[in-house]
Amino acid sequence: MNRFCQIFDVKSPIIQAGMIWCSGWKLASACSNEGILGVIGSGSMYPEVLEEHLTKCKRSTDKPFAVNLPLIYPQVDDHIELIEKHKVPIVITSAGNPAKWTARFKDSGIKVIHVVSSRKFAMKAELAGVDAIVAEGFEAGGHNGREETTTLCLIPDVRKAISVPLIAAGGIGSGRAMLACLNLGADAVQIGSRFVASEESSAHQAFKAKVLEAKEGDTSLTLKELTPVRLLDGSFAKDVREAYQRKADPEELAKLLGRGRAKKGMFEGNLQEGELEIGQISSMIDDIRPAAEIIHDLLLEFQVARDEQFTAERYMF
Repeated sequence: MNRFCQIFDVKSPIIQAGMIWCSGWKLASACSNEGILGVIGSGSMYPEVLEEHLTKCKRSTDKPFAVNLPLIYPQVDDHIELIEKHKVPIVITSAGNPAKWTARFKDSGIKVIHVVSSRKFAMKAELAGVDAIVAEGFEAGGHNGREETTTLCLIPDVRKAISVPLIAAGGIGSGRAMLACLNLGADAVQIGSRFVASEESSAHQAFKAKVLEAKEGDTSLTLKELTPVRLLDGSFAKDVREAYQRKADPEELAKLLGRGRAKKGMFEGNLQEGELEIGQISSMIDDIRPAAEIIHDLLLEFQVARDEQFTAERYMF
């Protein structure tokens, strides 16, 4: 049995990424009910909102689910108390040092997965005692690593450096990509952007429609002076490009970013003023479907590709 599935008690080695403004209890529970690890993205939630999502998720599934917890979140202590109170079985930490909280989670019986973008931080996360590591290439949407290492390079490099289960992320939206990542040494994959365009996603319909329109080259990694983020082309992305052209300093960039940009774009559907975070794989997304259908097709394509690979290997010398 796949060791990721065994440790986290799921049927298939897939994590639905915990994306701000896009992955609430509806998406998380729908994914967990299909045998993958559904995730609530808590980074956009006030504590009382997170508690509502935890309560509804537990009512909607009896399968394991996780909470993605950005460690730089201002009210991280409140979120941790809620995670413990509701006995969430798995936490996926990101954007911070896992050493600060991992022991506490594990003492509470909570398994910990940490997200990194480099071999160096993967090794530090393993030393901190995490149960598994997500290594995310720069193809991914949302906040990203400064190294700009692609998933193709990152996964085999991290695999050599750690012994705990490794989850590949960034640019994965198909069963064939999933198989490729497992061949590179990953134990599982994390998929985000494809689930933005699901019926259960809490993303605004206008944002979902914009994702379906995305073409090759319509996303870019920017704002590295603040926190690197991959944005879909639009009015705000254009403003950022113009700021760089006039050689704006970090202070001006921070002022331009302001507050609530992501909520405006992804949750409220303000495509002019909002920040639209999505991965490069968006150019290959052309429909909005229930999460169950997305998962079914991913696994079917994975199985077909795996069978083709096995058949080809039989005739290799």
